Amino acid sequence: MSKSFWRLVLSVSLAGLAAAPLAAADDPDVPYWASLTADKVNMRAGPARDYAISWVYRRDNLPVKVVRLHEGWRLVEDPDGTRGWILSRFLSRARWGIVQGKISELREKPDGTGKLMWRVEPGVVGRLGDCQNGWCRFDVHGHKAYIAADAVWGDGEP
Repeated sequence: MSKSFWRLVLSVSLAGLAAAPLAAADDPDVPYWASLTADKVNMRAGPARDYAISWVYRRDNLPVKVVRLHEGWRLVEDPDGTRGWILSRFLSRARWGIVQGKISELREKPDGTGKLMWRVEPGVVGRLGDCQNGWCRFDVHGHKAYIAADAVWGDGEP
């Protein structure tokens, strides 16, 4: 067989490999919101245990955005925009949010009116409930009220 034949075979093979990650990124199941299921989770530089650990999360229920699937691994983005790979068994589809920006008020009613129940600082993580008209049900260790949706990372379209 000629060199040109093998070059063609190699280029077609490489093109197929290059297209695989793009196909995974176009998966109809992604992006989606998820949350960490353990209080210690490693983020890796690639989708296998032999890749370097780039970050160690020590925050159960931290919300993340899943942007790509690869076998048992998920490429995720955290609230700060950092991306890396996490084993899917450490992720849940349970909806959690994290307060961002400034101290936010938790209100009694879903339209932002009613009694001020609590104030929460940036970094507080809570279970997200229904979000409508710019307000989300937010549960922080049993303290339930409504928070402005724009104060929480983890709401809306991922």
